[in-house]
Amino acid sequence: MNQGRRIRPHGGWIGAAAAAFSGWTAGGPSTKGLRMQMAMAGENSFGDTTPDSPRVFSSEPAPGSQQHGSPQEGLRNLATLLVLFAFMLALGASIGFVVVYWTSASHALLGGMAALTMASFGCGLVLWSHWFMKHEQVIDVRETLSSPPAEQQAVTKDFLADDQVQRRKLLLGLVSGTLAAFAAAFVSLFRSFARPPYPALKPTIWRQGDRLVTLEGRPVNINTLDVGSTLSVFPENRIDAENAQVVLVRVNQNLLRLPAARANWAPSGYLAYSRVCTHAGCSVGLYEAELCLLECPCHQSTFDVLSGAQPTGGPADRELPQLPLYADADGNLRARGDFSAPPGPGFWGLP
Repeated sequence: MNQGRRIRPHGGWIGAAAAAFSGWTAGGPSTKGLRMQMAMAGENSFGDTTPDSPRVFSSEPAPGSQQHGSPQEGLRNLATLLVLFAFMLALGASIGFVVVYWTSASHALLGGMAALTMASFGCGLVLWSHWFMKHEQVIDVRETLSSPPAEQQAVTKDFLADDQVQRRKLLLGLVSGTLAAFAAAFVSLFRSFARPPYPALKPTIWRQGDRLVTLEGRPVNINTLDVGSTLSVFPENRIDAENAQVVLVRVNQNLLRLPAARANWAPSGYLAYSRVCTHAGCSVGLYEAELCLLECPCHQSTFDVLSGAQPTGGPADRELPQLPLYADADGNLRARGDFSAPPGPGFWGLP
């Protein structure tokens, strides 16, 4: 027979708090009240039960025991004040939420009113249930659930019978094949530790000789922009390529600090960088002309266009890929080749 576990009713610290509160209201501490609460929290509160009868545990005081100035009365007075305060606070916060909402105040204040409403109302409900609801726990005995010996023997006999499994070889073959296929799939994952698929994941976007055009398809020449202005450009006949979009910036040539290998990449002060941020792939579309900085509006990464779009702030830790440029005989800007690095966020060997 499973006798069910014994559960201790509420007591202990509640009795101490009640005694203290009762002492304040009655003019002094109540030693008798403390002893009564300790007795209620002890083992004697369970009473005697027989193995076959339900156990009833209750932390409710005996009828007529709540005398004036007793710990029980002090406890209920304290609990009443706390519950009233919690519900009044919830009511005030709810009214504040309505006022804040209709006056178009800050979202932080609106969220604070909502949080205070739910928190204070929830605390009031918890205190109510803990101090004013009847605390009674009934545990009934439960018989051991087991099948008769005859039924157990019949199940064992059916399980071990050879004629219950049809096409044993076929089933074993399917199990073996499934395990083998799973093992092959698992071993195949080790291919990922081999040589990364770069640059297959980033095919060539710009080709040598591609002419820079606007979104409307108009060619861009060395007279299109003034110093300090920008323009979004694309490769001719491939305007719909997302990773091909470029921000074209014109700066004072005397301020350039490009690496020596890129000395001829900026004809007439024109610089071309990928518009795809190297942090999270957002479009880098803001330009601070006085500081010569490109800025990503998503996470405020900044890039110095004079030094090859090196990151100067924000979470991005890789420079914007630069597109090498040259001007043809007609003054049109064309690409010398592809980007200096794959555009977009880092992957595999890229940071």
